[in-house]
Amino acid sequence: MSALEFYARVAISCDVLGAGVGDSPDSWEAALGDDCLNVPGRGMLRRDHGLVEINFAPDQLGRMSCVGFGVKTHRLLRDHSPQTVPAPLSQRYGTFARRLRYEELEAAVLAAGRVFELEDESRDVRRYRVPESRARVTVIVDPDPYGTGDPDPHSHRAGDVWSVDVW
Repeated sequence: MSALEFYARVAISCDVLGAGVGDSPDSWEAALGDDCLNVPGRGMLRRDHGLVEINFAPDQLGRMSCVGFGVKTHRLLRDHSPQTVPAPLSQRYGTFARRLRYEELEAAVLAAGRVFELEDESRDVRRYRVPESRARVTVIVDPDPYGTGDPDPHSHRAGDVWSVDVW
């Protein structure tokens, strides 16, 4: 399996190694391990696993459950250390490249019989969604939208995926 297959699976199935929206922190820990940063606040919990960031809130019974998560592909460009990709993901999907190109992700999603629809657009990003899932993909349109200078050639480029988010 490849990292591209991982990203496509998240966009289509809205899970990470079987954990998804509605699952407990323990379920996510079983999937990704316990090497993470926990950031509590106002009755909520954000769990940062580097590439994957999960948000938990109390459910109707008062138990913490996932209300959304994101695969923050932009983090790989700045920090490509082994700690950025949780070990269970590296073990299953292999090496993760520093950037994910939208065209590649779109082709993988199309090959699986799904499509992206444009949801909204601004001067710097486009947001797409997979209609059959809760996935949203944010793609960089202009890496220098405010004209502060030439974009860093080692930074993001137009067409890079910023994140794949599920809510």
